Formats: sequence, C-alpha cells, structure tokens
Amino acid sequence: MNGTSFRSDIRYWLRQGNTINHLLFWNIVVFLVLNIPRLIANFSPAAAGVYNTIYDEASLHSFLPVFITKPWGLVTYMFSHVEIFHIFFNMLNLYYFGNLFRSFLGNHRVLPLYLLGGLIGGLAYLLVFNIVKTTDYTLIGASASVMALLIACATKIPNYEVGLLFLGSIRLKWLAIAVLILDILSIGQGNMGGIVAHLGGALIGFLYIKLLDNGTDLCQPLIWMFNRRVRVEAMQSRTRRSFKPKKSPLKVVKNYPEENKQLRLDQLLDKINDKGLESLSPEEKAWLNKMSQE
Repeated sequence: MNGTSFRSDIRYWLRQGNTINHLLFWNIVVFLVLNIPRLIANFSPAAAGVYNTIYDEASLHSFLPVFITKPWGLVTYMFSHVEIFHIFFNMLNLYYFGNLFRSFLGNHRVLPLYLLGGLIGGLAYLLVFNIVKTTDYTLIGASASVMALLIACATKIPNYEVGLLFLGSIRLKWLAIAVLILDILSIGQGNMGGIVAHLGGALIGFLYIKLLDNGTDLCQPLIWMFNRRVRVEAMQSRTRRSFKPKKSPLKVVKNYPEENKQLRLDQLLDKINDKGLESLSPEEKAWLNKMSQE
C-alpha cells in the first residue's frame, strides 16, 4: 500500500511546531466526542443521555449556582462545538488569523491569547447573563478566542490586506470593524450570549496588542507556563547576569571562523517561528534581506 497511514500524517502535522495545528486538532476531537453519541441517539435513545451528559459537562453555564459546580466549563467551552457550520467557520478563521498572528508575534503567544480571549469572553458572558437573566443558559464555541486573535491582528497590522470571496482585497482594520458592527447589530436576534463572548474576546485582543506595544505582555504568565524554551532562556539570562568573569590583563587575539550562513539562517527562522517577525533586531532583518537577494 502506497503512501503513509492516517495516524502518521496526523503525527507529522502535530510535530510541525505550530500551535494552530494543535488547537484545530483538539477542537475537532471534542466535536467528534460530542457528535458521535448525538448521531447514535438517532437510532438508540439511550445514547441521548450520554450526549446530554457530555454537553452539560463541556459547556459554560451562566447560572452561578450551576457554574460553581462545573467551573471547568470556563475552559472546556472554548473547545466545544455541536453544529457543523459553527465549527467550520470558527476553525477556518482560527487557521487563517491564528497563523497570521503567529507569523508576526510568534508561536509561543498563540495558545496563551487563545485561552485569554476565551476566558475573558466567558467571564463577560457570565457577568451579563447574571444581570439580565435568572435561569441557566449554556455557551459553547471557540468564537471568543478566535475573535481575540482576529482583533489582535487588526490592531497590530491594521493595513494588512486579506482576500475575501466576492469582495476582493480588504484591509484588516475594516474587516474587524465590520465584524464588530455585525455582532452588535445581532445582539437582539437570539444569540446574545455568544455575541457578548465575542465582544469580550475582541476587547482583550485589542488591549493585548496595545499593552504589548508599551512593553506589558498580558500572556507572559501563560507563556512561562506552557513554553519550556522561554523558561530555560530566562534562567540562562539570569545566570549570565549573575556571573561576571574577571578581565584578563593579557590581550587575546581570536581568529573567528568564517560565518556559517546556513546555521545562522536556521537559527533566525526558528526564532521567527517561535517568537514572530517582531522579535528580530534591525541587524537580523537586514541580514535576512541580504540573504534573500543573494
């Protein structure tokens, strides 16, 4: 049999070092876990109880007495989908805007902002629904997390042009404004909880970039938690600062070997993959530009 196995393809896909691939994978897995019992319930009513239990545990409950008994819903809801078009459009936007965010700000910030957008969106949902509603409602979907990534991109690179079917090229800032306006206009059309979560995610995406440009990274605690390389680099940096070798009175003449261009290129590409284009110094950008012209 020619080709590779499905399992090998999945492993290769997940080993590329792209957090977006991992987020897509887990969203699809949870979608299947929810929908397989839902499908079986059409032929065996007993499976309906399994589906209802899984959905109840995975969703975010708005009523505080219920939420207190299922607090994990504040995390699991942002990986859960039931309707096919819901997951399709969320994953499509996650793939495009997530990879765009990753290319400019680095792979290590993707999961932290995804989680932060979902958490703020979920908390906004809880706040609003406990003010205006008195019964329990549930929320699922990655929309708040995806909205955080979209608005973060539009804030960081507002004039970046994206191609839209039937509309052609449009600057990212106008796309973001259009999405926000449509969300606000849709509040009274039956999905108030989802819209409130969207707006919460959008707010944190905007604030994240503004604070990051001023030197404050809201995701730093989560980056530290999830990224081992960042922890190691921080420890090595502290060690270098604490160790100051004594200066020798003798003048040492070093013969530097010829620069290994391929090694430096690989190192810079790894840096872009992990931390984004913004992490490069002007000298590194100039060197890459020179290399691209050779």
